[in-house]
Amino acid sequence: MKNSRLQYFPISIFSIILGLSGFTIAFQKSEEILNFPLNVSNYLMGLTFLLALIFGLVYMLKTITYFPEVKHDFNHPIKMNFTPTIFIVFLMASILMLPVNILISKLMWIIGTIGQAFIFLYIISKWMHNPNIEIHHFNPAWFIPAVGNILIPVTGVAHFNLEISWFFFGLGFLFWIILLIIFYNRIFFHHPLPEKLLPTLFLLIAPPAVGFISYVKLTHNIDPFAKILYYFALFNFIVLLFQFNTFKKIKFYLSWWAYSFPITAFSTASILFYHKTHINFYKYTAIGSLGFATILIGFLLVRTIIAIFINKEICVED
Repeated sequence: MKNSRLQYFPISIFSIILGLSGFTIAFQKSEEILNFPLNVSNYLMGLTFLLALIFGLVYMLKTITYFPEVKHDFNHPIKMNFTPTIFIVFLMASILMLPVNILISKLMWIIGTIGQAFIFLYIISKWMHNPNIEIHHFNPAWFIPAVGNILIPVTGVAHFNLEISWFFFGLGFLFWIILLIIFYNRIFFHHPLPEKLLPTLFLLIAPPAVGFISYVKLTHNIDPFAKILYYFALFNFIVLLFQFNTFKKIKFYLSWWAYSFPITAFSTASILFYHKTHINFYKYTAIGSLGFATILIGFLLVRTIIAIFINKEICVED
């Protein structure tokens, strides 16, 4: 990669790994619970880990070579909200490895949890003390730090004291509610989101979908609170699908990958709901959303390869 392109290697590229990780987990659960005949999760896991390694090494090289650019990412009012994706990748790896190797899963969880805790505190400090942050900077990417906290209990219940998982779940849930209120204020009473950030609206699905999975893992039960989380994710999914014709007219940006992780998280939540209740509605919802995610991620992979290597639309100055 040329130095000029390395300089602009985006932190948001790790959203590709989140999307592929979520997709792989959804297929793992489909093969386990829905008895999907296609045993593709191992191949998806290999692809996900390979890309995660490549992206991680390239971003490390950027850190060494262009440290001021990395520092800029961590202080930018919009880009800094993508920095937790680096550690969320470790949390997703922990989930992927849990059925394969519990020791590696635990190591990934420890790295991801410690990193998520520090980056979350850093971002909270920036939100509080950065005079350059204004309401028009707010977009659904701000939910990413909260989602990182809510994700910790998914394998945390298997690796460490249960209270640690409850702590991060409560922290993530509280900030999700706070940010949700700010989001509705932003979207109703201020200027619309810029086109480049419109795909991040799908991130509205992620906190309640991941919250549902974490809460069920913590309680081993589907109670009214769990149902509220799931149905709020379902509501957001339906609302955004009705507007998908608008989204597909948007010029391709790396932010299109914001479509992927929330949809796969919702699919996994639906599989879990079916596993606990054996109600066919959730089975068909899971199959439908996973089918949609399969088509979408296939398209995103092709479009991203074209954008990087042919059109050179990625790894360029904003």
